[in-house]
Amino acid sequence: MLLGSLYSPVSAAGPVSADAQRVHEAALVLDTHLDTPANLARPGWDIADDHAHEGDLSQVDLPRMKAGGLDGGFWVIYTGQGARDDAGKQAARNHGLERLVAIREMLASHADTMELALTPDDALRIAKTGKRVSFISMENAAPLAADPSLLVAYHRLGLRMLGITHVLNNDFGDSSTDAKGPEWGGLSPAGKALVADANRLGIVLDASHASDAVFDQLLEQSRAPIVLSHTSADAIFDHPRNIDDARIRRLAAKGGVIHVNAFGGYLVSIPKIPEREAALDALSDKYGPEGRLSVEGAPAYLAERRAIDARYPVKRATFDDYMAHLLHIIKVAGADHVGIGADWDGGGGVVGMEDVSALPLITQRLLAAGYSEDDIRKIWGGNLLRVMRETQAIAAPSTAD
Repeated sequence: MLLGSLYSPVSAAGPVSADAQRVHEAALVLDTHLDTPANLARPGWDIADDHAHEGDLSQVDLPRMKAGGLDGGFWVIYTGQGARDDAGKQAARNHGLERLVAIREMLASHADTMELALTPDDALRIAKTGKRVSFISMENAAPLAADPSLLVAYHRLGLRMLGITHVLNNDFGDSSTDAKGPEWGGLSPAGKALVADANRLGIVLDASHASDAVFDQLLEQSRAPIVLSHTSADAIFDHPRNIDDARIRRLAAKGGVIHVNAFGGYLVSIPKIPEREAALDALSDKYGPEGRLSVEGAPAYLAERRAIDARYPVKRATFDDYMAHLLHIIKVAGADHVGIGADWDGGGGVVGMEDVSALPLITQRLLAAGYSEDDIRKIWGGNLLRVMRETQAIAAPSTAD
């Protein structure tokens, strides 16, 4: 980050040295996948409050961003994949716009501490003022299925990164995890047109969650480098959601960047316990979705969830597991093609790195592994800004910022 942290975090992964803290503070620290906008609809929840007591129910807020030196990143417009009939497409369209409005309202309400960024130069300028750098991305292009031309409106309102799919196939392409298997053999015709539109507008294309075929076609068809905003290594844990070393090398060869995910289920094998899943389903039925849970009601919900955890303990990924993925990916791709996208507030976080206040621990481990301060600056934000510059450079003159 560009301003000092509140403290040096101490966790299961250990304290942060003064040298690591110095290096961390000197970097522009950005994360490419902040699912925190899912909390904006919770009654009583505000990004300015410290929600550390809520555990993984809330992992990002302004106090903890400052504590962990997180200068900012991409606030995500996430839309779960629903029905693909006319009604479902209309619902996705409405949800995406509502989430975009919620993000813009959050920024407007906290204009003294946060600011919308549209370009890499914006990010550098905003960080120097001490405000949080606020880019906007979309995870799952479903809100565009009813009318792909809406991408122009999203761009004008701040969208600078676009993910094609989520956990299911959609109208634009195949997911890596749809149990039905591939539908399009990669990108659909509408997906190929969307790639061209994103290039024309200068929007970075994101292949996380997409099938290998979609990744291959994005890499081939995009005129700009692409990214994986939150993806881990297949070589460390074989999972359809992860990426193999050969594709990581091809991504790097084309100038792209892979941002490493901290979602435990993609880092290590975590078998499901049927009784635990049933208990969690009953808890959800009782309290409703977490994204609508009031701050006032959260303690009771969390107490019951902790009781389920105690009754049916489940393996959790650790900070060492996360670093195994990160260090492997850096070795394969090179430090010029790796970043951080930990999936905060979307299931990310591991034992020893529970929320964004612990981010300096990553810097410490990178230093211990022999990476230079310049390497670390690239990993934390420099590589991302380079891809954004290259993407915006190929945009049509009428849309470039």
